[in-house]
Amino acid sequence: MAKRKKKNRIAADVSPSLPPVQPGLLSPTRRVPADIARPPYAITGDPGPSISSLTRTPDELAAMQRTGAAAAEILLRAGEMVRPGVTTDKIDEFVHQACIAAGGYPSPLNYRSYPKSVCTSVNEVICHGIPDSRPLADGDIINIDVTLYMHGVHGDTSTTFLVGDVDEPSFRLVKETARSLDLGISAVHPGGAVNEIGKAIETHARQHRLGVVREFIGHGVGTEFHSNLQIPHYYERRLTTRLELGTTFTIEPMLTLGAPEAALWDDDWTAVTIDGTRTAQFEHTLVVGDSGAERLTVTPAGECAHDLIASMVG
Repeated sequence: MAKRKKKNRIAADVSPSLPPVQPGLLSPTRRVPADIARPPYAITGDPGPSISSLTRTPDELAAMQRTGAAAAEILLRAGEMVRPGVTTDKIDEFVHQACIAAGGYPSPLNYRSYPKSVCTSVNEVICHGIPDSRPLADGDIINIDVTLYMHGVHGDTSTTFLVGDVDEPSFRLVKETARSLDLGISAVHPGGAVNEIGKAIETHARQHRLGVVREFIGHGVGTEFHSNLQIPHYYERRLTTRLELGTTFTIEPMLTLGAPEAALWDDDWTAVTIDGTRTAQFEHTLVVGDSGAERLTVTPAGECAHDLIASMVG
């Protein structure tokens, strides 16, 4: 789940995605068994101010590896559901139950009053789409954003999946967004500046005439869902914060076929491109290691949905 940032405006010369995504009906809020450990905001919805360290202790890091592996497995299995006719509410139902079966809590549930257990963002929805009764249609693309709270820490990961036969611009968008995440990860090294990540992503996006969303950014993650560390996906000269060994955070670029400026639906969560053009996102939780960034949201076998889709789109 991304953090909100500032707005920007650039021109777009790509047609909007038609028909536009419309909100559907919401199912009742799903419940979590009493024996499942909950994050502090689970009851009130208010996470409060960030107070955690940006770096992890060895025990916290081990917990993040276990939690990230479970989140990666859930995302892989949720992706197997993606096909025409499946509703995003059905995906939410699966993710909710899978989190509980793993012994964890679905982190988005009641975070700042978010009503569901996963974010499902279709076509022109940039992020934070709320699962509902809308069935997926042939040619859609959908980002599924899974975050799991377990062992006292969060694991946050997302992938954009293809629904049936997808047109060439959407295929290209997904391919280059996946590649931009890889480039952002490759830019991480101990002592490196945060803005090196955004520079790598924005440079790639511009080469492929794609917009970079600025309103929503990566973030520190660990014992808190969102810590104070900010990871923009664009180059900001003044953002020279240095990444220390053991720092944990997400990189989650959101690229667009057209203008990256965002608007919010009345639900105050669903962010969409103002011009209606499509957008894709990929995300990993990472830790800064001796030789660079280590992906924490992969299965024990090293698999993840991101790599699966990247191999499909070339």
